[in-house]
Amino acid sequence: MRQEISGLTAIPPSVSEARLLSILDTAVDGICVIDETGRILSFNRACERLFGYTASEVIGENIKMLMPEEFASRHDDSLGNYLHSGEAKIIGYGREVRVKHKTDREFPVELSVGEAHTPEGRQFVGILRDLRPRKIQEERLNRMQSQLVHFARVNAMDEMGAAIAHELNQPLTAVMLYLQAITRKAHSDGDNLDPRIVDILGKTVREAQRAGQIIQRMRQFVENREAERRSASVGDLIDESLELVLLGQYTLSVSVVRDDEENIPSVDVDPVQIQQILVNLIRNALEVVKDAEERWIRISSRRVEEDVVIQVADSGPGISSVNLRNLFRAFSSTKKKGLGLGLAISKSIAQSHGGDLTVDPGGDGRGAIFTLRLPLDRGGAPNADI
Repeated sequence: MRQEISGLTAIPPSVSEARLLSILDTAVDGICVIDETGRILSFNRACERLFGYTASEVIGENIKMLMPEEFASRHDDSLGNYLHSGEAKIIGYGREVRVKHKTDREFPVELSVGEAHTPEGRQFVGILRDLRPRKIQEERLNRMQSQLVHFARVNAMDEMGAAIAHELNQPLTAVMLYLQAITRKAHSDGDNLDPRIVDILGKTVREAQRAGQIIQRMRQFVENREAERRSASVGDLIDESLELVLLGQYTLSVSVVRDDEENIPSVDVDPVQIQQILVNLIRNALEVVKDAEERWIRISSRRVEEDVVIQVADSGPGISSVNLRNLFRAFSSTKKKGLGLGLAISKSIAQSHGGDLTVDPGGDGRGAIFTLRLPLDRGGAPNADI
């Protein structure tokens, strides 16, 4: 490598050649020199690092060995056309091209080619800059920008959701008042009204009240507020979380199984934050089982020493080892439409309550099991209705 650049392999390099070779070898970018036939004359240390070849392995070989097949097959013709016509397509310009590593792995570089006239004939000097670090940064930046735009949309939807819930609450309240007035009128008419109508009106009032309660919980769920801890029933937390999630299309296709231990003590938590965890876990479970042969999720709760343990299990395929490593890291969602914040925030909320969120990844025909552990409310009494 140190002597072939001048074509004088038998004569030791002069001081000027030694200086040139030293500059080539200390260059950050790859520098490769070829002759008119495409034969490699010089290959600096940066090129060795870039392509995985040593200089002795490539000098004397055709430059095509560093190109993917679709480019290599056209290279000799392109070089011949330039030598014959003088029409430059890449000489004197810089552009992005793909090259081939010793391991046959392809990667992008920025290639600039210059021409030099020497006593040995025309030579072409290629300067190659590895674009992989820049591509990684660009991809990361694009992903972050996309996530920020998504986050802004999520924030806007939160505000819209709270506003819609507020607006819906007013006509719903009016509907309830009208229904209650009709019910009172029906009762005052006594035997003149079909009792089935009275029964239907009573059910309608109850459903309207239930709709109002759901809207109120949705408003609490999305609004920005300080954490407020209080004693809460574990059963109620699960019930209300299920009610929020199962308003969607999953109710008919997925079986939801409850397995709650009796007389579980209350927990001292911010109910909305814990519901946020449960809603996220239940939605994730419903998402992974929708294409499974068996479609079910199981939610269980029990007391373990001084903690309450809530588990969400599913009949999905489990979590792969690749996804498991980044499961609780922010912005690492495996979903195409996910922001990648749900589990990271959920774990943070659980730990801020003195508990934790962990996972048994399952696999081999067994679904994942997420375990939410929360400390007992020291002043709480057992809930007999759970």
